[in-house]
Amino acid sequence: MFALVDCNNFYASCERVFNPKLKDVPIVVLSNNDGCVIARSNESKALGIKMGAPFFQQEKFFAENGVKVFSSNYTLYGDMSRRVMDTLRNFSPQVEVYSIDEAFLDFSNFPKVDLTKYAAKARRTVLKNLGIPTGIGIGSSKTLAKSANHYAKKMTNTGVYCIDTEAKRKTVLEWQPIDDVWGIGRQYCKWLESHGVKNAWQLANADKQWIAQKMGVVGLRLVNELNGISCIALEQAPPAKQAICTSRSFGNSLTDKEEVRQSLATHITRCAEKLRKQQSVAGAIQVFILTNVWNTTQKQYSNSITIPLLQASSDTAELLHYGMQGFERLWKEGYQYKKSGAMVLDLVPANQVQQSLFTPNEDGYKEKAAALMKTLDAINSKMGRDTLRYAAAGYSKKWRLKVEHKSPAYTTNMEDIINIKA
Repeated sequence: MFALVDCNNFYASCERVFNPKLKDVPIVVLSNNDGCVIARSNESKALGIKMGAPFFQQEKFFAENGVKVFSSNYTLYGDMSRRVMDTLRNFSPQVEVYSIDEAFLDFSNFPKVDLTKYAAKARRTVLKNLGIPTGIGIGSSKTLAKSANHYAKKMTNTGVYCIDTEAKRKTVLEWQPIDDVWGIGRQYCKWLESHGVKNAWQLANADKQWIAQKMGVVGLRLVNELNGISCIALEQAPPAKQAICTSRSFGNSLTDKEEVRQSLATHITRCAEKLRKQQSVAGAIQVFILTNVWNTTQKQYSNSITIPLLQASSDTAELLHYGMQGFERLWKEGYQYKKSGAMVLDLVPANQVQQSLFTPNEDGYKEKAAALMKTLDAINSKMGRDTLRYAAAGYSKKWRLKVEHKSPAYTTNMEDIINIKA
């Protein structure tokens, strides 16, 4: 049996944890540069606020209806997510972190446990310890657990639902529309509906040969999952990424070369950090810059360049060296730049690097560089990001994201810790 734990309105719930006055108040969280709505509380949904709604178009409506607006605080959300997942590991030794606010738990080894009561206890524990409300669905496959989770959140008062009988499976799947089934994309949804498959129960009972012909192995696997046959295993260790990209739009358009260079250097630094975290190295680096494609009154320019490395590496200094060379070839004066980014490609495990004849290891340079990166990461992990940084990243803030409504980093910054007054 699998359980899917899903945090309710996660970003909005994180904001409420540290500000109880926000209870029952409509909340929206904005995307990078305070662009558009990416998260809503139930109260905001009730007001008809749509996902993706541009903030500048809705600002007056938000003010008139008492909607509290927050810039994305990914540092806070990421740390709260980690705490939720750590708490869930007390209820199952096998946990797959599916997303920042979702996790699958393996309940297969609890044959004598009332899983509904056990899941309810997990839900109460997360709420008590962290203040984050959740919904939990349980089923004999991951897809059924996902369906049960949707049913638990929308159709029960307990927030927990376990599909442990055929009658319950039929109840949930007949209730669930086809476009709400995990793994059904927009095109398959339209095709299935055109053939009379309107809900999950009809899909579960569709002819398997017909599904296999039209939807292939993936469709057949989905049908089996809906019938309680587990085909998707738990992934406790997610596979390493095959490419890593870091990019951001600037808070304001930039014309100064040094400011754009510093933004790109910061993105390259982040890519290198992520490489080392997953113990990979990159065989090539791509850098790019572009203007605001939505501003038709400005001259437009966008370009990228990919540079292969002589030897795959995760050394920040080496990636900066090649990335800055690429930037010099991309840069053009006279444009108002809106975004820069870096991507590392051709990733391989750090212990499987193909050596190069043209990069001799003089005086143990590679070992010294690896030790330096380890020390750099350790200090920044303990003291805070960018405590130590390369000079190329600079200290300019003109290219930083616009975050005019950002809440404090309550759990990761000593200066933001809440002071309780007697």
